[in-house]
Amino acid sequence: MSRAALARLWISWGKRPADLLLSTGLGILTAPLLAACALAVLAVDGPPVLFRQERVGRGGGRFHILKLRTMRSAPGPQVTAAGDPRVTAIGRRLRRAKLDELPQLANVVRGEMSLVGPRPEVPRYVEDRPRDFRALEQLRPGMVDWASLVFRDEEELLAAHGGEPDFYSRVLLPRKLALARLYARRASPLLDLRLLLATGVLPLVGGRLSRRLIGSSFYTRARRL
Repeated sequence: MSRAALARLWISWGKRPADLLLSTGLGILTAPLLAACALAVLAVDGPPVLFRQERVGRGGGRFHILKLRTMRSAPGPQVTAAGDPRVTAIGRRLRRAKLDELPQLANVVRGEMSLVGPRPEVPRYVEDRPRDFRALEQLRPGMVDWASLVFRDEEELLAAHGGEPDFYSRVLLPRKLALARLYARRASPLLDLRLLLATGVLPLVGGRLSRRLIGSSFYTRARRL
């Protein structure tokens, strides 16, 4: 059986049971941490604690992604650059450690997301590239993927290219989509485990071990803008 056929088998039959089991376990383990972060947001910035935003999911369906609120309600772009004045002080800390994304375990349990898969986009960008996203419709969007590791400094990249309003849609988004298509062809339990481990070690030991887990040469090629 080819690698692509094995990937389709894993995506169709293996990922959902694994997601349900792991996300439930992770939700229980991280509940105290999530509660502490939620209380910090409530104490410092007040309600609401959760942020909901419409994203496009599997098969083109819509759902609301859950995050801890890290920004003030104010007009601005849908992608956030470093230094955005809407981001609160506690929000910057949560975003740096990716702790604001812990509520997405609920999205995974509900079947709207997977632990591993391309990050869900807002409808605007999907509507701009319908053909590219149609090729990924069999995948549930994920909490982590290659792109979330390779472009972990996305906010800094956006800030550095602040004079190019279309930098995200012209440069970063096509790279993310290419990595998502590659994942769709290579998905496997081992790859999912490597991506989860690479994400988990980042806050603890930094990027070097994380890059080794996903492949240093692969990381370098994917980063080449």
